[in-house]
Amino acid sequence: MIRERVRNGASGIPVVVLLLVLGAANLYFFTQSIRGDAPLLIGAAAIVWVLLGIVGAGFFMVNPNEARVLQLFGDYAGTTREPGLRWANPLLTKKRISLRVRNFESSRLKVNDADGNPIEIAAVVVWRVVETAEAAFEVDDYENYVRVQ
Repeated sequence: MIRERVRNGASGIPVVVLLLVLGAANLYFFTQSIRGDAPLLIGAAAIVWVLLGIVGAGFFMVNPNEARVLQLFGDYAGTTREPGLRWANPLLTKKRISLRVRNFESSRLKVNDADGNPIEIAAVVVWRVVETAEAAFEVDDYENYVRVQ
């Protein structure tokens, strides 16, 4: 049985600042190469563009009452529950899991008690996901799992 591990990743705001600094450096390299002052800076500008793309691919949002299950090449890497703009390794896949409270109402059933008296029964099940790793990996579809049970 797999257990949840907390891995919040980095806050997205400092990474956005890093991207702005890289973008300013790229603009500087590009203007220097256009003026002809440093022709070798064209390669540096290309490297900065690649870095911007790689770093930018790691951003993701976590909404309130939501978690993200992080996987690295199919292996469970952790769960992020902290809401807001987050950044993690761009190679991680991020699967959304809802943590909100849900209701499931069963249909009415007609049954007889031990004396043969007819009774109608129904149930309302209130549930929410507590272990995101189990919801993601132990069952195929955790929403349908509650209905089947």
